[in-house]
Amino acid sequence: MGVAMTAARFHHVSLSVADLTAQEAWYGNAFGLIHVDERLELPEAGVRTVVLSDAAGLRVELVERPGSSPAAHADPFAATAVQTFTHLALQVPDLDAAFGRLTGECGAAPVSFPAPGATEGMRYAYVSDPEGNLLELIETSGD
Repeated sequence: MGVAMTAARFHHVSLSVADLTAQEAWYGNAFGLIHVDERLELPEAGVRTVVLSDAAGLRVELVERPGSSPAAHADPFAATAVQTFTHLALQVPDLDAAFGRLTGECGAAPVSFPAPGATEGMRYAYVSDPEGNLLELIETSGD
């Protein structure tokens, strides 16, 4: 008999932010996350949240807690100094176009410029959102 496992698929990633309104607008403009799946105010927990999605099913939850402190990282490897999730990786059809748009009109900070990945046909780059959260952009050949 095989080992039983729990069948699972990705649902969403949750990101703690300082300014819910500003980050909601930025992720909407940057990645088309404009559909509000859920919006909650939990005064007893001291948080406000919104779950945003796009037409393809990408979901990001933003959570604002007053008094939270940022965990910005100078580079993708510095992020691994704390044992937690280190970045959000998003596959894009055109890495150069996405990197240019995000660092240009969207104001994302460039962290590492488009470069070949370890896997054949894969390229990647890193940017950070307006609050310093690390985002990896991945392009694979044939997609």
